Amino acid sequence: MLLTQNSTFIIGPIAEILGKLMNIIFNLTNYKESGNIGLSIIILTIVIYLFMMPLTIKQQKFSKLSAKMNPELQAIQKKYKDKKDNESMAKMNEETQRVYKKYGVSPTGSCVQLIIQMPILFALYRVINNVPAYVTSIRNVYDSFVVKLSEQAGSSDFIQTFKNAVQYKKQFENDQFVAGSDYMHNTFIDVLNKASTAEWNSLISKFSTVSGDVQLAFDKLTKYNNFLGLNIGNSPSYIIKESFSNGSYLLMVGALLVPILAGLTQFLNVKLMPQAPQSSNGSGTMDSMQASMKTMNLMMPIMSAFFCFTFPTGMGIYWIAGSVVRSIQQVLINKHIDKIDFDELVKKNMEKAAKKPEKKNVLTSMLNMENANTPAIPKNASSTMSQSEKEEAIKKAKEYYKENAKPGSIAEKANMVKQYNEKNNSK
Repeated sequence: MLLTQNSTFIIGPIAEILGKLMNIIFNLTNYKESGNIGLSIIILTIVIYLFMMPLTIKQQKFSKLSAKMNPELQAIQKKYKDKKDNESMAKMNEETQRVYKKYGVSPTGSCVQLIIQMPILFALYRVINNVPAYVTSIRNVYDSFVVKLSEQAGSSDFIQTFKNAVQYKKQFENDQFVAGSDYMHNTFIDVLNKASTAEWNSLISKFSTVSGDVQLAFDKLTKYNNFLGLNIGNSPSYIIKESFSNGSYLLMVGALLVPILAGLTQFLNVKLMPQAPQSSNGSGTMDSMQASMKTMNLMMPIMSAFFCFTFPTGMGIYWIAGSVVRSIQQVLINKHIDKIDFDELVKKNMEKAAKKPEKKNVLTSMLNMENANTPAIPKNASSTMSQSEKEEAIKKAKEYYKENAKPGSIAEKANMVKQYNEKNNSK
């Protein structure tokens, strides 16, 4: 149920935090009830993307380093292209890991940044798409009339005729959807939150008993939803249709700009993103992948424009704000990354990688020194020693551990068990 704050694992708690932040932002802009949901959406979007900027910088650094090390990775792949035996695959993996260590990155480096960012962005979408669930002032406006409306005969059937009501079909069919219940009231608000102006007007005409309360709430919500003359609760397609019939051509142009700007800002965002280097291995595999990425980068702005044409204008504002903020971030990040001496960074990573084997060798030497006097059965003893020699070697090893077992060691405990068994057998 959308009006109830999202309870999905990970996304739910994040949405709750972002919802509280959205509530604070709206209350700060709601001086003398002059709050604006569109402005609150823009401010929240800016705050969230600024918060995620360190993650974005790390991701871009990974992309730059990946571009530098890709030729080496491709050379390794080409070297072992036709070798599928276990030994060759192990060597290829070892050489690949050596390259990653050299550049100081992890194969999953970019994925980690995305894994952290995606739940935040999903939660942000949940909050913006369902403002009444998180912003107390907006919820109170709906509460002022929904209880009375739900008591009107036929109100539930009439609400279900609204265009977006099909999204909440399961809620209307739920056993908890009974007259007077919070579940019923929440479902009504879910539908009304995405209702068009025409649907609100039909509701006012249909139920004259509560028309005054509904009209008062609608006027207040329209004021909150007004952004540069556009009602962000309506979709651009609906606003264009209504404006054309009313002769409000300025509003029609404003509504048309929303999907256009959504597409253009998304296109700009894609262009500013670091591009993958062209393939040079001649296999055709990378060329095919790059062609797919190019197609996707072209389709994304078109899809953004289409969705923002049919979705409520508030979602379009969020989409545009997000793209603009990302584009500005990208310009700043590109300037920051251009100042980084990646050759020096790679050199430092190589020095770090070189120190690790040294530490490992020191540890190995210490272990070898400690066990230098320990009698042991040689490797491949089964093929070079006779039966009597094997038995003699085992006997010497047992005697050594019997006399030199360290306190608390497994050898000492084994000796204690042996002595206990020998004592009991002698009785």
